[in-house]
Amino acid sequence: MGRVIDITEKLDFESNPKIKIKGKEYEVNADAETVLKIMGLLGDGESVKPKDVAEMYNLLFSAKERKEIAKLNLQLNDFQVLVEAAIGLITDSEENKQGE
Repeated sequence: MGRVIDITEKLDFESNPKIKIKGKEYEVNADAETVLKIMGLLGDGESVKPKDVAEMYNLLFSAKERKEIAKLNLQLNDFQVLVEAAIGLITDSEENKQGE
């Protein structure tokens, strides 16, 4: 019989991280599959195309969250800040930690 190790205690089954805007919290999808897809879209740091930003947004936020975010009527620059902050949150970037 093969060796079995239980890694349950090493895994984090906590809820997804959230971004707060005007006192309301929006959950960001942080599962491994989403993070890997986002990283693939970001590539090697070249400029990101608008269609890729839209795809990342759809990956980062559930339909319910996107409906709520749409009510904010964000300008393009603000929308980009939202997507960048969400990416920073799920990839644990240093620049995102200062907002905590």
